Amino acid sequence: MVRDARDARDARGARGARGRGARALRALTAAGLLALAGAAPAVADSSPSASPSDDGAGPTRAGTSFRTATEIDQGQRATARAAAGDYLYWSFPADAGQRPTVSATVKLPAAHAAATWQVDVYDGLRRRQACQYGAQTRTAAQNAASVELSCTLRTVRAWSEPWANDPLPGTYYVRLTVVSLSNADRGLPVDAEVRADAKEIGGSAAVDGSLAEPLVPGIAVTGTGSDEGSDPDSGAPGAVLSAIEPEDGWSSGWWSDRWVWTAVGGVLAALAGVGGYALTRGSGRPSRVPPGA
Repeated sequence: MVRDARDARDARGARGARGRGARALRALTAAGLLALAGAAPAVADSSPSASPSDDGAGPTRAGTSFRTATEIDQGQRATARAAAGDYLYWSFPADAGQRPTVSATVKLPAAHAAATWQVDVYDGLRRRQACQYGAQTRTAAQNAASVELSCTLRTVRAWSEPWANDPLPGTYYVRLTVVSLSNADRGLPVDAEVRADAKEIGGSAAVDGSLAEPLVPGIAVTGTGSDEGSDPDSGAPGAVLSAIEPEDGWSSGWWSDRWVWTAVGGVLAALAGVGGYALTRGSGRPSRVPPGA
């Protein structure tokens, strides 16, 4: 009888242990499902489509002058909300051998009169650069939803004569404004979008010589290529240089693929000379000449 009671207690203990194990397993399963449900939004938020930098998103404001121009990188999309009649400024870097292209889109209000918009590009010396091609100035028809502008500059040169207006390496400024606007539409809210890209042209546009420093804001005041200003105790003038530059840094200006093509051309010319000599020298002594002559 004692043995039967002991066996009954053991059986009840085993059933209790199995019940506690099942309850613990169900609790762990529920906790795991809750954790997965909580982590799902985080995974969705970290997807490439939700990243603001993957689609070229950039600053959401624009400067109002050359000194306050908003800095953007090549391939970066910058947006700004402004009023019709404002001057909007951005700046971006362009190096030697590149051909910059600036594109701008202005989203207009629902009701407005016809207006003419224009995008201008200036180099580091604030010289207005001519557009090689593109719609630099366009007129938006009455109640048009938007207007698109573009300007492709000439290839940036590593060096130029002082009297020339060639584009040089350094900072470039983009100015977007309306040049013809009715008084009734002045001050209406508009949304602007600007993007700067560049195409690598290569050695076909290379020239001998290079600038000592790229034309960036502050370089003429500091006189050095450092990012630091002057020492307050020395009293020497100083300025903070522009923080934007190409991804690979500023080029030295002396190297281009023109050197490769020059070397390849020299090798081909030498081979052509050897081949021409082999074809024209003949087989030796002419057959019509007697051996003892």
